[in-house]
Amino acid sequence: MTFMTDQLKRELSLVSSAKTSVRVAEVATILRLSGGLHTISGRIALESELHTPAIAQRVRRDLAEIYGVQSEIVEQHVPASKSNTPAYLVRVLDGETIARQIGLLDTKRRQIRGLPNRLTTGSTEELEGIWRGAILARGILNEPGRTGSVEIVCPTNEAAMALVGAAARLGVAAKSREIRNVHKVIIRDDDAIEKLLLIVGAPNTLSEWNQLREQREVRATANRLVNFDDANLRRSAQAAVAACARVERALEILGSDIPEHLQYAGRLRLEHREASLDELGALASPPITKDAVAGRIRRLLAMADKEAALQGIPNTEANLPVDLDRI
Repeated sequence: MTFMTDQLKRELSLVSSAKTSVRVAEVATILRLSGGLHTISGRIALESELHTPAIAQRVRRDLAEIYGVQSEIVEQHVPASKSNTPAYLVRVLDGETIARQIGLLDTKRRQIRGLPNRLTTGSTEELEGIWRGAILARGILNEPGRTGSVEIVCPTNEAAMALVGAAARLGVAAKSREIRNVHKVIIRDDDAIEKLLLIVGAPNTLSEWNQLREQREVRATANRLVNFDDANLRRSAQAAVAACARVERALEILGSDIPEHLQYAGRLRLEHREASLDELGALASPPITKDAVAGRIRRLLAMADKEAALQGIPNTEANLPVDLDRI
C-alpha cells in the first residue's frame, strides 16, 4: 500500500460507531468487496482477504459481537514484489447462515452481484459506514497531484455502481470505470476527496493530504515561474542577437549615407549587445527613452531594407544567424 493509503486505513480502523446498523453496513461492505463464498467440505465458507491485522481483527470482532459468529484469522504469505496483496484472511467455515443474515446470498443461495439493497437505501450514517468499509476493504488514496484520487476496487460492475449511488447520496461525485477488466470507483476532484475523508472519519489523513497538496502546488508554481523566466531570457537573447545582426547589415548597406541620430543608435546597439533597450537609453549621451532607442533602430532598419530593395541586394534579414532558434 502507498503511504497515504496505509495511514488512511490505520485511522479508519480506529473509528467506532455506537449504532449497530452502521457497523452492519461497514462489515457487510468489507465482506462483499474483499471476499467471497466458497464450498469447503460441502459447507459454504465465508472468507475475506484484508491488508492489515487491525482491519482483520475489526471484522472478526464485528462478526462476534453483532452476529455471535466465531471466525479465524490466517496470515498468508505475500511475496515482497506484491506488497499490495492482502495478507490476512478472515474465515467463517460455516458461513451460509451469516451470509444470508448480512444479505450476501439471495433466496436461491447465489451470491449477490452488488451490495445488499437494504444498505444502499439506508440512512446517511449507514451510507458513511458503507464507504468506510469500502475503503478499509479495497480502498486506495493516491497522493495529490495529477493522479490524486480515491479508488475502490470492486468485484463486479454492480458493486461499483452501488458505491457510486451511495456516494451520490452523500453529495460526493464518484465515477465507475472498468480498467483492464478491473471494476473501479474513482473520485478525482480534490473537493470531493476532502468531503469524503471527513465523512468517513479521517480528519488527520485529510490534514496531511491537504498539506502535501499545498506543497506540490507551491512547487509547481515555482517551476512554472522558473520556466517562464527562462523563456523570457531566451527570447530576449534571441531578439538582441537578431537586432545586432540586422543593424550590422544596415550599416553595410547604407554606408555613410545615414542620418547621424540613426547611426548613433545603431552603433550603441552594437557596442552593448546584451543591454536592454532601457539600458541603451541610459547609456546614450544625452540619455533617451527606450522607445526613442527602439524607434531609431526601427527606422534605421527600414531605411536599409528600402535601399536594399532599390539596389536588388539582400536586405538586413539576410544577416540573421541560421541557428537563431537554438539560442
